Amino acid sequence: MKPDMFKEPVSIVVGLGFPAEVRSAMDAYRHLIEWPAALRDHAHSVALKACGAALRGEIEAETARGLFAAFAEKHDLLAPETNAIVASRLRRDRDPHVR
Repeated sequence: MKPDMFKEPVSIVVGLGFPAEVRSAMDAYRHLIEWPAALRDHAHSVALKACGAALRGEIEAETARGLFAAFAEKHDLLAPETNAIVASRLRRDRDPHVR
């Protein structure tokens, strides 16, 4: 496994809400570089620096993963877990009053 690979991917939504899996510090770095300049904040800066450091081998990839995941959570980019979606649909199918 490459040193910048995450043990578990970070699932985010991109574009029109399509899920994407960020599997490495390089993937996360690319997403952060494409983030609009007007929306960049401290969480973005920290995550970007961490991903760069992971790519240079200065920190562990898992540290960068945690900071990228925190950035994604702050900006409501985390994709819902598949199990949560399935459970929601099952409840809705059983009870028409559940939305």
